[in-house]
Amino acid sequence: MKMTERAQQLVRTRTPFVHATVVRAQQPTSAHAGDEAILLQDGTIEGFVGGQCAQNSVRKAALGALQSHESVLLRVLPDGDLHFPEAPGAAVVVNPCLSGGALEIFLEPQIPAPLVRICGATPIADALADACGLVGFGVQRSAAETESLDSLADTTAVVIASHGGPEAEMIRVALDAGVGYVGLVASRIRGASILDELELTDAERARVRTPVGLPIGAKTSAEIAVSIVAEVIQAVRKGGLAITPRAANVAVETLDPVCGMTVTVGPDTPHLTIDDVDYWFCGSGCRNSFAATKTGS
Repeated sequence: MKMTERAQQLVRTRTPFVHATVVRAQQPTSAHAGDEAILLQDGTIEGFVGGQCAQNSVRKAALGALQSHESVLLRVLPDGDLHFPEAPGAAVVVNPCLSGGALEIFLEPQIPAPLVRICGATPIADALADACGLVGFGVQRSAAETESLDSLADTTAVVIASHGGPEAEMIRVALDAGVGYVGLVASRIRGASILDELELTDAERARVRTPVGLPIGAKTSAEIAVSIVAEVIQAVRKGGLAITPRAANVAVETLDPVCGMTVTVGPDTPHLTIDDVDYWFCGSGCRNSFAATKTGS
């Protein structure tokens, strides 16, 4: 599968990843400018951006980019003096495992957009779906009925625009599923009455917006939709509302027992099991050295 096809597949499934591209390489290195790879949360590297020693540095930096949601220009240098053109703003890693050469790799994290679940089949619900699409939010539509907890596991915000039905039940389900933004399209009086039925804690009440949307004096369905989208954006950008991606295994870190480097454990990380104890290494050189020490060969 081509890298672009694989990236599109991950975007469709809302799977976070980092797209890594070698932008500069100095011999001797096994990678070349233009080489690329995809790095997943569990440390898997699909593609090629260097040998095992470089991969460890790239993997660690990529996981950091996924946490910060910011791109990184990574310079991987061997230990010792090396004449390699400066790159302002680059993150520099000195990797003593490298046998020579140097790499510059651009790491671009791809984080799923906020996913908004819209409950209801009303003009406001229709307008909200359109407005969410314009700002790049993911949208899921559903009828005015209680959602299962599993179906909300990947949801950033739930907006109930059904104008009736089991609204209280849907609010309860969304809160129990951990959704950080729950909006109810209702008047102030009707919304307060519905929330009173639920006997919410203060923390739960803070996650429910009703009347939903920023107070911009919206009247029409389109204007109300704009106010809701603006409030979700505010909650994400300024309020710390988490964009929760689909659950995935996350890579762990350990120390190479030979050189002391921090190693991010992935499927292809050099590994040994001796006396039922697992060891991971930055490269095959350290693994072979450790094996020789333990076996006395």
